[in-house]
Amino acid sequence: MPTMGALHEGHVSLVRAARTHADHVVVSIFVNPMQFGPNEDLDAYPRQEAQDAALLEQEGVAILWAPTVDVMYPAGFATSISVSGVSEGLCGAARPGHFDGVATVVTKLFNQVRPDVALFGEKDYQQLAVIRRFVADLDQPLEIVGVPTARAQDGLALSSRNAYLSADERGRAAELPRAMQAGVARLEAGEDAGAVLIDIRAALERAGFDPIDYVELCDAASLAPVRSLSAEARLLVAARLGKTRLIDNFPVFPGGKL
Repeated sequence: MPTMGALHEGHVSLVRAARTHADHVVVSIFVNPMQFGPNEDLDAYPRQEAQDAALLEQEGVAILWAPTVDVMYPAGFATSISVSGVSEGLCGAARPGHFDGVATVVTKLFNQVRPDVALFGEKDYQQLAVIRRFVADLDQPLEIVGVPTARAQDGLALSSRNAYLSADERGRAAELPRAMQAGVARLEAGEDAGAVLIDIRAALERAGFDPIDYVELCDAASLAPVRSLSAEARLLVAARLGKTRLIDNFPVFPGGKL
Protein backbone atom coordinates (compact mmCIF):
# COMPACT_ATOMS: atom_id res chain seq x y z
CA MET A 1 0.00 0.00 0.00
CA PRO A 2 1.99 3.05 -1.23
CA THR A 3 1.42 6.31 0.68
CA MET A 4 3.06 9.68 1.20
CA GLY A 5 2.47 9.53 4.95
CA ALA A 6 0.46 11.97 7.10
CA LEU A 7 -1.83 8.99 7.59
CA HIS A 8 -5.52 9.42 8.46
CA GLU A 9 -8.65 7.28 8.69
CA GLY A 10 -8.74 6.94 4.92
CA HIS A 11 -5.38 5.18 5.02
CA VAL A 12 -6.57 3.03 7.92
CA SER A 13 -9.51 1.88 5.81
CA LEU A 14 -7.03 0.88 3.09
CA VAL A 15 -4.92 -1.08 5.57
CA ARG A 16 -7.97 -2.93 6.82
CA ALA A 17 -9.06 -3.67 3.25
CA ALA A 18 -5.55 -4.94 2.49
CA ARG A 19 -5.76 -7.39 5.37
CA THR A 20 -8.74 -9.05 3.66
CA HIS A 21 -6.62 -9.63 0.54
CA ALA A 22 -3.32 -10.89 1.96
CA ASP A 23 -1.65 -12.49 4.97
CA HIS A 24 0.86 -9.68 5.36
CA VAL A 25 0.43 -5.96 4.71
CA VAL A 26 3.32 -3.70 3.70
CA VAL A 27 2.88 0.07 3.73
CA SER A 28 5.38 2.43 2.14
CA ILE A 29 5.80 6.09 3.06
CA PHE A 30 7.68 8.29 0.64
CA VAL A 31 6.99 11.95 -0.13
CA ASN A 32 7.90 11.77 -3.79
CA PRO A 33 9.56 14.96 -5.09
CA MET A 34 9.15 13.75 -8.68
CA GLN A 35 5.37 14.27 -8.60
CA PHE A 36 5.42 17.83 -7.22
CA GLY A 37 5.55 20.80 -9.57
CA PRO A 38 7.85 23.81 -9.02
CA ASN A 39 5.10 25.85 -7.32
CA GLU A 40 3.55 23.02 -5.32
CA ASP A 41 3.76 22.13 -1.65
CA LEU A 42 6.64 19.63 -1.42
CA ASP A 43 8.36 21.36 1.50
CA ALA A 44 5.09 22.08 3.30
CA TYR A 45 3.61 18.61 2.76
CA PRO A 46 2.78 17.21 6.22
CA ARG A 47 5.26 14.70 7.65
CA GLN A 48 4.66 12.76 10.88
CA GLU A 49 6.82 9.66 10.60
CA ALA A 50 6.73 8.54 14.25
CA GLN A 51 2.96 8.99 14.52
CA ASP A 52 2.44 7.15 11.22
CA ALA A 53 4.67 4.25 12.31
CA ALA A 54 2.77 3.88 15.59
CA LEU A 55 -0.57 3.86 13.78
CA LEU A 56 0.59 1.21 11.32
CA GLU A 57 1.95 -0.98 14.11
CA GLN A 58 -1.37 -0.68 15.92
CA GLU A 59 -3.17 -1.79 12.74
CA GLY A 60 -1.01 -4.91 12.42
CA VAL A 61 1.06 -3.83 9.41
CA ALA A 62 3.95 -6.26 8.93
CA ILE A 63 6.48 -3.91 7.31
CA LEU A 64 6.83 -0.15 6.97
CA TRP A 65 9.03 0.66 3.98
CA ALA A 66 10.22 4.27 4.25
CA PRO A 67 13.05 4.86 1.76
CA THR A 68 14.95 8.14 1.54
CA VAL A 69 15.22 10.29 -1.57
CA ASP A 70 18.80 9.05 -2.07
CA VAL A 71 17.58 5.46 -2.08
CA MET A 72 14.76 6.15 -4.54
CA TYR A 73 16.67 8.51 -6.82
CA PRO A 74 20.42 7.86 -6.47
CA ALA A 75 23.03 9.92 -8.29
CA GLY A 76 22.69 9.46 -12.04
CA PHE A 77 19.01 8.46 -11.94
CA ALA A 78 17.67 9.19 -15.44
CA THR A 79 14.52 7.13 -16.04
CA SER A 80 10.89 8.22 -16.17
CA ILE A 81 7.72 6.30 -16.96
CA SER A 82 5.04 8.15 -18.92
CA VAL A 83 1.49 6.89 -19.41
CA SER A 84 -0.45 8.53 -22.23
CA GLY A 85 -4.22 8.69 -22.56
CA VAL A 86 -5.56 8.41 -19.00
CA SER A 87 -2.89 10.79 -17.66
CA GLU A 88 -3.97 13.59 -20.00
CA GLY A 89 -6.60 16.14 -19.03
CA LEU A 90 -8.10 16.59 -15.55
CA CYS A 91 -5.26 16.77 -12.99
CA GLY A 92 -2.77 15.89 -15.72
CA ALA A 93 -3.54 19.19 -17.44
CA ALA A 94 -3.31 21.21 -14.22
CA ARG A 95 -0.16 19.48 -12.98
CA PRO A 96 2.20 18.79 -15.91
CA GLY A 97 4.56 15.89 -15.20
CA HIS A 98 2.69 14.83 -12.06
CA PHE A 99 1.60 11.43 -13.33
CA ASP A 100 5.03 10.68 -14.79
CA GLY A 101 6.29 11.09 -11.23
CA VAL A 102 3.55 8.86 -9.87
CA ALA A 103 4.10 6.11 -12.45
CA THR A 104 7.86 6.15 -11.93
CA VAL A 105 7.83 6.02 -8.13
CA VAL A 106 5.06 3.41 -7.94
CA THR A 107 6.91 1.19 -10.41
CA LYS A 108 10.02 1.45 -8.24
CA LEU A 109 8.04 0.66 -5.09
CA PHE A 110 6.48 -2.38 -6.77
CA ASN A 111 9.95 -3.60 -7.79
CA GLN A 112 11.28 -3.09 -4.26
CA VAL A 113 8.40 -4.62 -2.29
CA ARG A 114 7.19 -7.21 -4.86
CA PRO A 115 3.56 -7.27 -3.66
CA ASP A 116 0.90 -9.71 -4.84
CA VAL A 117 -1.81 -7.08 -4.45
CA ALA A 118 -1.60 -3.27 -4.23
CA LEU A 119 -4.44 -1.12 -2.92
CA PHE A 120 -5.21 2.50 -3.78
CA GLY A 121 -8.05 4.77 -2.72
CA GLU A 122 -10.55 5.77 -5.39
CA LYS A 123 -10.35 9.40 -4.22
CA ASP A 124 -7.32 9.81 -6.51
CA TYR A 125 -9.25 8.22 -9.37
CA GLN A 126 -7.08 9.42 -12.23
CA GLN A 127 -4.00 8.16 -10.38
CA LEU A 128 -5.69 4.77 -9.99
CA ALA A 129 -6.44 4.70 -13.74
CA VAL A 130 -2.82 5.54 -14.56
CA ILE A 131 -1.52 2.78 -12.29
CA ARG A 132 -3.92 0.20 -13.72
CA ARG A 133 -2.81 1.17 -17.23
CA PHE A 134 0.95 0.82 -16.73
CA VAL A 135 0.59 -2.37 -14.67
CA ALA A 136 -1.33 -3.93 -17.56
CA ASP A 137 0.95 -2.50 -20.25
CA LEU A 138 4.18 -3.55 -18.53
CA ASP A 139 2.94 -7.03 -17.55
CA GLN A 140 3.58 -6.40 -13.87
CA PRO A 141 2.59 -9.52 -11.89
CA LEU A 142 0.22 -8.05 -9.32
CA GLU A 143 -3.43 -7.19 -8.81
CA ILE A 144 -4.51 -3.56 -8.43
CA VAL A 145 -7.49 -3.00 -6.11
CA GLY A 146 -9.38 0.28 -5.87
CA VAL A 147 -10.94 0.99 -2.48
CA PRO A 148 -13.98 3.33 -2.18
CA THR A 149 -13.24 6.80 -0.85
CA ALA A 150 -13.31 7.21 2.92
CA ARG A 151 -15.31 10.27 3.97
CA ALA A 152 -15.90 12.46 6.98
CA GLN A 153 -19.39 12.58 8.48
CA ASP A 154 -20.30 15.59 6.31
CA GLY A 155 -19.18 13.76 3.17
CA LEU A 156 -15.82 15.44 2.54
CA ALA A 157 -13.27 12.97 1.18
CA LEU A 158 -10.52 12.32 3.71
CA SER A 159 -7.17 13.73 2.56
CA SER A 160 -3.89 14.76 4.13
CA ARG A 161 -4.37 18.15 2.50
CA ASN A 162 -7.57 18.78 4.48
CA ALA A 163 -5.25 19.83 7.32
CA TYR A 164 -4.47 22.97 5.33
CA LEU A 165 -8.10 24.19 5.55
CA SER A 166 -9.03 26.87 8.06
CA ALA A 167 -12.08 26.22 10.28
CA ASP A 168 -14.25 28.37 8.01
CA GLU A 169 -12.93 26.69 4.87
CA ARG A 170 -13.47 23.25 6.37
CA GLY A 171 -17.14 24.05 6.89
CA ARG A 172 -17.56 25.29 3.32
CA ALA A 173 -15.59 22.35 1.87
CA ALA A 174 -18.53 20.01 2.46
CA GLU A 175 -20.34 21.77 -0.39
CA LEU A 176 -18.04 19.90 -2.78
CA PRO A 177 -19.46 16.40 -2.15
CA ARG A 178 -22.98 17.79 -1.67
CA ALA A 179 -22.99 19.48 -5.06
CA MET A 180 -21.50 16.41 -6.68
CA GLN A 181 -23.99 13.98 -5.14
CA ALA A 182 -26.88 16.18 -6.26
CA GLY A 183 -25.34 16.18 -9.72
CA VAL A 184 -25.02 12.39 -9.75
CA ALA A 185 -28.71 12.01 -8.90
CA ARG A 186 -29.66 14.33 -11.77
CA LEU A 187 -27.34 12.59 -14.23
CA GLU A 188 -28.67 9.15 -13.33
CA ALA A 189 -32.21 10.51 -13.76
CA GLY A 190 -31.33 11.37 -17.34
CA GLU A 191 -30.88 15.15 -17.14
CA ASP A 192 -28.64 16.93 -19.62
CA ALA A 193 -25.01 16.45 -18.58
CA GLY A 194 -23.87 19.86 -19.77
CA ALA A 195 -26.48 21.65 -17.66
CA VAL A 196 -25.68 19.53 -14.60
CA LEU A 197 -21.96 20.28 -14.84
CA ILE A 198 -22.67 24.01 -15.14
CA ASP A 199 -24.86 23.89 -12.02
CA ILE A 200 -22.20 22.03 -10.02
CA ARG A 201 -19.64 24.65 -10.96
CA ALA A 202 -22.03 27.44 -9.94
CA ALA A 203 -22.68 25.79 -6.55
CA LEU A 204 -18.95 25.56 -5.88
CA GLU A 205 -18.43 29.19 -6.86
CA ARG A 206 -21.15 30.23 -4.39
CA ALA A 207 -19.32 28.29 -1.67
CA GLY A 208 -16.13 30.23 -2.38
CA PHE A 209 -14.17 27.71 -4.46
CA ASP A 210 -11.82 29.60 -6.79
CA PRO A 211 -10.36 28.65 -9.16
CA ILE A 212 -12.22 25.55 -10.28
CA ASP A 213 -9.83 23.44 -12.34
CA TYR A 214 -12.45 21.12 -13.79
CA VAL A 215 -15.92 19.67 -13.41
CA GLU A 216 -16.07 16.70 -15.77
CA LEU A 217 -18.10 13.60 -16.55
CA CYS A 218 -15.79 10.91 -17.92
CA ASP A 219 -15.89 7.27 -18.95
CA ALA A 220 -14.92 5.25 -15.87
CA ALA A 221 -12.25 3.23 -17.68
CA SER A 222 -10.70 5.55 -20.28
CA LEU A 223 -11.43 8.90 -18.57
CA ALA A 224 -12.51 10.28 -21.94
CA PRO A 225 -15.15 13.02 -21.48
CA VAL A 226 -18.73 11.87 -22.08
CA ARG A 227 -22.03 13.70 -22.32
CA SER A 228 -24.39 10.71 -22.26
CA LEU A 229 -24.47 7.58 -20.11
CA SER A 230 -24.05 4.32 -22.01
CA ALA A 231 -21.68 2.76 -19.45
CA GLU A 232 -20.39 3.52 -15.96
CA ALA A 233 -18.96 7.02 -15.75
CA ARG A 234 -17.20 9.15 -13.13
CA LEU A 235 -18.03 12.67 -12.09
CA LEU A 236 -14.70 14.31 -11.25
CA VAL A 237 -14.00 17.73 -9.73
CA ALA A 238 -10.89 19.64 -8.70
CA ALA A 239 -11.19 23.07 -7.12
CA ARG A 240 -9.26 25.29 -4.77
CA LEU A 241 -10.63 26.61 -1.49
CA GLY A 242 -8.25 29.22 -0.15
CA LYS A 243 -4.79 27.75 -0.61
CA THR A 244 -5.98 24.13 -0.62
CA ARG A 245 -6.68 22.18 -3.80
CA LEU A 246 -9.40 19.57 -3.23
CA ILE A 247 -10.31 16.73 -5.58
CA ASP A 248 -13.21 14.29 -5.48
CA ASN A 249 -15.15 11.90 -7.67
CA PHE A 250 -18.30 9.79 -7.64
CA PRO A 251 -19.43 6.89 -9.83
CA VAL A 252 -22.35 7.53 -12.16
CA PHE A 253 -24.42 4.64 -13.51
CA PRO A 254 -26.78 4.65 -16.49
CA GLY A 255 -30.28 4.68 -15.02
CA GLY A 256 -28.88 4.61 -11.48
CA LYS A 257 -27.20 1.76 -9.65
CA LEU A 258 -29.46 -1.26 -9.14
